[in-house]
Parts: sequence; structure tokens; C-alpha cells
Amino acid sequence: LCSDGANACFLTGDLDTMNDLIDEVLSKDIDTVEKYRVSEIKVKSLHAVGKVNESIDAALNFRRQLGLPTPQKKPASKFTIAREYMRVMRLLKKKTAEDIANLPELDDERQEMGQRMNELLAVCAFQVQPTMLALIVFLLTTTTLKHGLNPSSCDAFAGLGMILCGRLGKLEKGCEMAKAAELIAEQPGMRRITSKTIFVTQSFCYHWTEPLQDTVTPLLEGCQKGLEIGDTDSACSCLVVRSYCLYFTGRPLKSIQEELEASIEVMTQLRQDARKMRIVILLATVKKLRGIDTEAGDEKMDSLLATAAATGNFSLAAFVNSMKLEVFVIFQQWEEAIELVQKSGNIRLALTSAFNTVRYTFLQTLTYFKAAQSASGKKRKQMKKCGTATLKVIQGWAKNGNVNVVHYLRILEAELDFLQGNVKKAEESFKAAITSSRRNGFRNDTALAHELSSSFYKAKGDEYWTNYHLECSKSCYQEWECSEKVKLLDESQS
Repeated sequence: LCSDGANACFLTGDLDTMNDLIDEVLSKDIDTVEKYRVSEIKVKSLHAVGKVNESIDAALNFRRQLGLPTPQKKPASKFTIAREYMRVMRLLKKKTAEDIANLPELDDERQEMGQRMNELLAVCAFQVQPTMLALIVFLLTTTTLKHGLNPSSCDAFAGLGMILCGRLGKLEKGCEMAKAAELIAEQPGMRRITSKTIFVTQSFCYHWTEPLQDTVTPLLEGCQKGLEIGDTDSACSCLVVRSYCLYFTGRPLKSIQEELEASIEVMTQLRQDARKMRIVILLATVKKLRGIDTEAGDEKMDSLLATAAATGNFSLAAFVNSMKLEVFVIFQQWEEAIELVQKSGNIRLALTSAFNTVRYTFLQTLTYFKAAQSASGKKRKQMKKCGTATLKVIQGWAKNGNVNVVHYLRILEAELDFLQGNVKKAEESFKAAITSSRRNGFRNDTALAHELSSSFYKAKGDEYWTNYHLECSKSCYQEWECSEKVKLLDESQS
């Protein structure tokens, strides 16, 4: 009865009563199954309120009580990750998504409880121990392949798809694993995992090969399904990623702001503090671009960075810094941008395989090239080298079929040609960048491409095309409802 009450309190956001009920259950001499039920709620609730490290500790502790292999809470070495990856591949052999979905059912209660704890661990490790995440996914996968399917198997193969797509560049195999997760989720008894499966596959797998716009509707469906079945964690996760996708695809900022404000109200009621912070980051960015409460937004971002540093939440810090870079680039604050890039560390690792990784890599590369254009001597060479290295990453994504980076690539190639003095090639690349951005519906990036083209023609001394592209840029920013940027462009022309 206390276990059921604790779960009900968690779902309604009454965490104080929930903690009292959990403590009451754990203080009694009861069987492992009953302890499992409240331990699961405890792990989920700690994560929901942003106590990610405590959530990891609780999950690891319960796996040890079960006597199951348990990863250590520390960064994993490349050798360890490679070794465990090879083990998974040997077990997987040439299995298709259909082969995986036809594996027998898991009928070992101890393994089932252990799988659920690994499933919860994966969510937390994503934020504070990115390298540990891979080991948890591999453990989920090997347990499924050896012992059979249960709802946690969806997390196993969706997570494996995420690693294959984002870390290893094996897009076809990664999407095949995502498909396996979806097929498993369609089977009887898998209802609780449907929302989370949509979240992982749409957030971390399919955007590598399909238009980013195509993720928006499935993520909304994932949110709705999560709310229907009481999986508020996955429902809110879907909502977070959908909001960022709306932003990255250039939807009008006013409508995004309204959705974000509504989402914050929902997440506040559901006590989804950790996920709400991601929404707060995006809302502060949107409002700054619209010229609304800019000082309060800056203070909020600095506060979140302090929280991330105090709690060791690398994912939170990466989200904040990636969106700060977004603003610096849009406002053409290149000195602040290069300082942030050089101080922020490996943001791509912390963002794992989300589209935020792709976006950040584009902005990072553009910042390096702009820094090189304004520098000379050794620093110019160094910045160009850094930019060329990250450009190769984006070129690799494009070669593998990522349709969302085509216009990024054209913008960056234009800037590199400009840097190298290849005026004719730069001119052609800027035209291609504008065309591909507009064709794919990225009005934000169309505006940026026009503005960068204007700077290029200004450097050439071509007044007509300088003014033409500046006016086009301003028009696109107006369509995007980026009021503060339009104001800055007006001031620069007066």
C-alpha cells in the first residue's frame, strides 16, 4: 500500500509525502520485489528534481543488492568502451530489427529488475557521466540478447542506435537498431515504454538521416502518450526536444515563446525540475533574441551554469553554453563566441547524439573561421586549423546522408573560401547556402547566410550586393520574429 501511495504521490508531484512513504517501506524487513518498487520511484524522483548524482547512486546501490554486474560511477576509458562494444557486436552478429524483435521474453525476475535500474541509470548518466552511458547501454543490450526481451530492451536498442549514429557514424546500422526498439515497443506488455522509445529514437537517431522537421509531430505524439500512461518523465523529455527542434528549424520565435511558457507551467506542476531547466534555457535565448527581459535572462543562464558546476551536470552546462553561442553568433559577437568555444570543453560529448550536437558543431566551426579572418600569423593559422578539423566532421555527416547539414556545409565552405581568398568560389557557396537554407525552410539560417554574404561583399567593396543581402537578412529575421536582431541591423544602417 505504501509503495502504491509513493507512486501516486510521485505522479502528482507530492514529493514530501512520497519520500516519507519510501523511507517507511525501506525501513521494513521486506522482500526484494517490494524494495524494488520503491527504489524505482526513488531513482525517478531524485532525477526529476535535478539530483542526478543521488539518483545514480540509488540505482547502482539497488543493482548491487541484486548481485548483478554494476558499472562504476566514473568516466569510462576508450579501451573499456571499445571492449564492451565489441562484445555487443559479437552477440548481435547480423541480426536484423525483425530478428531482435522476435527474441524470447525475459522470464528472470532478478534480471528484469536489474534492466529497469539500468534503464533509469542511462537517463542520469547522459547528464553527468557521458562515457558511462555507453557502458550502461551495452549492458542493457547484452542482457537482452542473452536473457530475452522486456520493456527495458527498447531502451537497449534505441540507446545502441544513438551510439551508432552519433558516436560512430554508422547511420544505417543505428537506424536499424532504432527500428528494433520500435518493433519491440509495439508488442503486448510494452505500453509503459512507448513514450520513451519515441523520445530516444526521434531525439538521437532519425535526425541523422531524415529532415529535422519530421521529428516534430512524432515527439508531440510521444508527449501525449507519456501523459496518457503516466510516464511524465518521457512526456516532458519529448516536449523539451520538440521545443528545440522548433527553434532549430526556424519557427517564428513568438509562437515558440508561448509554447515554452506553457510547457514551464506544466513541468512545474509535474515537478519536472531537471527537464524544466532545458526549457528555461531555450526561453531565455528566445526572449533575448526578441529583446525581452535580456538582463534577467543573462542572470538565469549564469545561475544555471553555476548549478551545473556545483552538481557536476555536464549536460546542463553544455545546453547553456550551446545556446549562449547561438546568441553570440546571431548578434555577430565573434570575440565572445571564440572565448566561449575555447573555454567550454567538449560540448559535443556532453550533448551526445542530439541535434544540439550538430548545431553546436556548425556554430563552433563558423566561430573558428571568423576568428581566423580577423587574426594574423600563428593565431590565424591555429583558428583555421581548428575550423577545418570540425568542418571535416560536418562533411562526414553530409557524406553519410544527413540532409540537415547541407546548408550548414555551404555556409562554412563559403567562409573558408573567403578566408583563403577564393573569391569566386566563396560567392558561389554563399548563393548555394542561401538557396538550400530557404528551400529547406530554415528561415533563421537563411537570415544568417544573407548576413554573412553581406559581410563578404562589404569586404570586397561591393556596395550594391552588401546592401541587398543586408536587406534580405533583415527581412528574414523579421519573418523569424527576431526583433532585437532587426533593431541591431537598423542601427548599423543608420
